Amino acid sequence: MTTPAQDSALLQAIMQAAVDAIIVSDAKGKITRANRAAERLFGYDRAEIDGNNINMLMPKALADLHDGFMSHYIETGEKRIIGIGREVEGLRKDQSVFPLHLSVGQASVEGEPMFIAILHDLTQRNATRDALARSQRLDAIGQMTGGIAHDFNNLLTVVIGNLELLELRGFDPAQLALLRDALEAAELGADLTSRLMVFARQSNLKPAEVDLREVCQSALAILKRTMGAAYRISTDFAPDVSTVLVDPVQLQSALVNLALNARDAMPDGGDMLISIADVTIDDTYMAQETDIEPGAYVRLSVSDNGDGMSAEAQKRAFEPFFTTKAETGGNGLGLATVYGFVRQSGGHVTLYSELGHGTSFGLYFPTIPAEGVATAPKQTDALKRELPIGNNELVLVVEDNPKVRRLSVERIRNLGFQTAEADTGDAAYAFLETGAQVDVVFSDLVMPGSMNGYELAAKIASGFPDVKVLLTSGYASDVVSGSMERSQSYEILHKPYRQADLAIRLQALLDTGVT
Repeated sequence: MTTPAQDSALLQAIMQAAVDAIIVSDAKGKITRANRAAERLFGYDRAEIDGNNINMLMPKALADLHDGFMSHYIETGEKRIIGIGREVEGLRKDQSVFPLHLSVGQASVEGEPMFIAILHDLTQRNATRDALARSQRLDAIGQMTGGIAHDFNNLLTVVIGNLELLELRGFDPAQLALLRDALEAAELGADLTSRLMVFARQSNLKPAEVDLREVCQSALAILKRTMGAAYRISTDFAPDVSTVLVDPVQLQSALVNLALNARDAMPDGGDMLISIADVTIDDTYMAQETDIEPGAYVRLSVSDNGDGMSAEAQKRAFEPFFTTKAETGGNGLGLATVYGFVRQSGGHVTLYSELGHGTSFGLYFPTIPAEGVATAPKQTDALKRELPIGNNELVLVVEDNPKVRRLSVERIRNLGFQTAEADTGDAAYAFLETGAQVDVVFSDLVMPGSMNGYELAAKIASGFPDVKVLLTSGYASDVVSGSMERSQSYEILHKPYRQADLAIRLQALLDTGVT
């Protein structure tokens, strides 16, 4: 038998060891105990939670209903909440709302009911689920498209064969012109179905071990002649790049497709950057952000400073026949075939775009390990423990994309920092003007509102010189930021980035005072 003191010590140890948040409250909803995981999850210190109503951790709509639920249970004993796990939303100190799995248990202490809530953050799970749903949707479309294209190929083979036989029999010029028009249309249909087969990952690829830089140079020679003087194409090829196994002809076709897409997004001319470098995805956050499996890749990026794409266009960009250029003759197969080719080659495609600022496509191809060279190790728990850790400094995360903002907040909190959030540069500066003791502003470069990242950094340097600034971007900086006015240069933390890179950059800012 254990003593009450031993029971209390054991309970305290269990609560503090739990990775999920545990909160104990009385019948009136007053919080009597919370573990460290709860403090981290909601962004409060222990003193800010104890003695307050648990409603402070809920969005208003749920908080308004909570007391009624609990009083109904106490009065009737109906188990509408107790012992039933369910998904709800939580409210952090910075007023951000996030998904939770909640399970509630009950105990009696000295005749009074007490309630124990166990809460698990579902942010990462939901992001993974959404990414999987997008991938499955494209896979399903690909399977359907492949079947349709195969049947159409059979039909067109018969049509083209018969038209060619008729052509050999001789007709007067008027009849022959009609026959050749029909034959040309049938051949266009055959070309269409072959491109659909690429999207469906059923094309006949001829892969070879290649250096992407050499393949791209051949395509660039064609592009620079055909795109015109209004379009400036620059390259940024790493000095050392691993070889990959791809079909060089299809790769050149993919690059031309992306370049023509960029040209169409810049009707009055503009800049395009093609970059190639090795990338190792060995960080959980990077894999989550890019929806790419861990491993060693060569990344081919094509970035422009054109019109950009809406959220809806980005969501459907790789679907066959979806196009924003129907009035100019676009058929919606260019990006679909790029996607199908890269996926059939064992790779992945990423898309980053914002209206009015430009677009960046990333094509990731698995590397071929050099003989006798070990692949890059995954990030171990020991390495994670060696990351520079914050000391509860406050980092203001400025990002207009809610999904990216949530991920950034999670990354920074896991490094030992407190966080606040803003969705525009204007909102971020207004937050600083409230007197909040912000140590670092971590801002996206391209945002809606009156200030981009550079302008926000300059305004902070003038009005709040003690606040450090770290900028990040998913674009190639010299393409997108070249037209942005700035009083000084800032080093950009490029997305996707490793947790270690983020930790080191934050620590360097706080240690040296460099902006």
